[in-house]
Amino acid sequence: QRPPFRVLAESVVAQQLSTRAAARLAERLFRLVPPTPKAFLEAPLDLLRQAGLSRAKALALKDLAAKAEEGLLDGLDRLEDEAVVERLTRVRGVGLWTAEMFLMFGLGRPDVWPVRDLGLRRAAARLFGVAPEALPAFGEAFRPYRSHLAWYLWRSLSSP
Repeated sequence: QRPPFRVLAESVVAQQLSTRAAARLAERLFRLVPPTPKAFLEAPLDLLRQAGLSRAKALALKDLAAKAEEGLLDGLDRLEDEAVVERLTRVRGVGLWTAEMFLMFGLGRPDVWPVRDLGLRRAAARLFGVAPEALPAFGEAFRPYRSHLAWYLWRSLSSP
């Protein structure tokens, strides 16, 4: 399992970017600054910007690093999903989407249903004709494995 700070940092970087663009940006960033709270606290804001981050994302990563050093990320794996979301959304620039991605990819939670995710919405519409407002109800049939459904829907976007 990857360190929570790294997973969250990657999620912040990925906000509003394609998967490919986010991966390139994270790779460039982590070449300049190791993905640890201490390294991000010590890194000048200009260095984060030089990697290609917006000012907002750079400030969010600085805040994440500070809160990680204070212990915010400790014990997340023992909390219920709602408590993880509540804790993570205390970080500047971390909203529900980022918290949901962390639940899925950082903690491996099997029943996360990120209905606000654009890719999920696109895939559900394309494959099943499901409108965004109907996604919550659509997902109920797949409980308690909605994370798996989300993953398959995302994967369907990369196939013809």
